[in-house]
Amino acid sequence: MPHEIKIPAQGESVTGGQISKWNFKDGDYVKTGDILLVLETDKVAAEVTAEASGILTISKHVDEEVEIGAVVGQIDESAPAPAAKPADAPPPAAAPVAAAAPEVKPAAAPAPEVKAAPSPVTTVRAPAAAAGRVTRKKMSPLRKKIADQLVSAQRTAAILTTFNECDMSNVMALRSKLQDSFVAKHGVKLGFMSFFIKAVVEALKAVPQINVRVEGDEIVQQHYYDIGVAVGTERGLIVPVLRDADQQSFSELEKDILGYAAKAKEGKLQVSDLTGGVFTISNGGVYGSLLSTPIINPPQSAILGMHTIQKRPVAVDGQVVIRPMMNLALSYDHRVVDGKEAVTFLIRVKDCIENPARMLVGA
Repeated sequence: MPHEIKIPAQGESVTGGQISKWNFKDGDYVKTGDILLVLETDKVAAEVTAEASGILTISKHVDEEVEIGAVVGQIDESAPAPAAKPADAPPPAAAPVAAAAPEVKPAAAPAPEVKAAPSPVTTVRAPAAAAGRVTRKKMSPLRKKIADQLVSAQRTAAILTTFNECDMSNVMALRSKLQDSFVAKHGVKLGFMSFFIKAVVEALKAVPQINVRVEGDEIVQQHYYDIGVAVGTERGLIVPVLRDADQQSFSELEKDILGYAAKAKEGKLQVSDLTGGVFTISNGGVYGSLLSTPIINPPQSAILGMHTIQKRPVAVDGQVVIRPMMNLALSYDHRVVDGKEAVTFLIRVKDCIENPARMLVGA
């Protein structure tokens, strides 16, 4: 009896997904452990591997939606493995061919000169063919989930954004001073994101009213610091969560960020990697964004937007100087967070970034 290929469980909240890719064709011989297909859910992309060897028969194709436990194909285990193909013999050398004499054609007699009055020419542009002007593809489960989340946030939360800017001079100088020894000791580079994660943790401790979520008619106060970092991928925006960021060192945070980036690129993030965050940081600066209003990631109550670093004139001690500046944006749910709390939070982030030594000594 052929072995059935079934969609395995992907977590408690995942009921199905969409087949985004088959790595083999109908009739191919597959071996146990081969990655047969990629299933895209509203949270992660999961690989389905072969549990038997034999000839593959596909019954569900790319872009089809399937439920957990659905049969998407079969493997005929009774089929023998294909014999190895012998190496192809090199082609025989071609015999030399004598060069042919060039063909000489007699010159054509000149045409008689005829004078004619020019006739008006009317150019008629044919309607463009419909094919090729647009491409339609089905929205992936992850893209639909993102769309639903964003619309839900706009519809249910009273979103307001407050702005500030921070001088990146001290953080950049500290990174430059410590980078070589940091890499030699930890094997990863010291990036800006770990500084902002630590600054957000300090700000959440100073303004705990930000670290809440709304459940029905209750406000849930959170006493832990699982920070989400928004990452753009080919599949869409995802937010892996760094657990207990307050207890992690800068090197541990940097390693976690790199690990999540690698898993996202390979499509190996798990549902557990993306859930449970209390606050999100989004860095539009990597794409050149100068200013934006980020949208809250429900059920969180706030999100910090980082932007590109730009050298511009600022006043320091009565003098105009050129400094590397970054715009910061904090979007928050005004239902549970007041303006005073939001501004205080953002100023605390700014102070931590402009005086990074404070985060190292807890000042």
